[in-house]
Amino acid sequence: IPSISAASIIAKVTRDKFITSLARKNKGYYWEKNFGYGTKQHLRAIKKLGINKHHRKTFSPISKIKNHNI
Repeated sequence: IPSISAASIIAKVTRDKFITSLARKNKGYYWEKNFGYGTKQHLRAIKKLGINKHHRKTFSPISKIKNHNI
């Protein structure tokens, strides 16, 4: 269905722009390289820099760090 396809594309482009903006405002997390997905580089950065308000608290690695104070 064309309208659903269009909505999917718009959502992806919007999300990518948001992640790019996060990367500019939150240096060191490497969002510009992983676009919000939990790469090893991003997970190392979280351990070094900590969790911020933009991290999804239900994401398993974040939840584990948060619950174990790693």
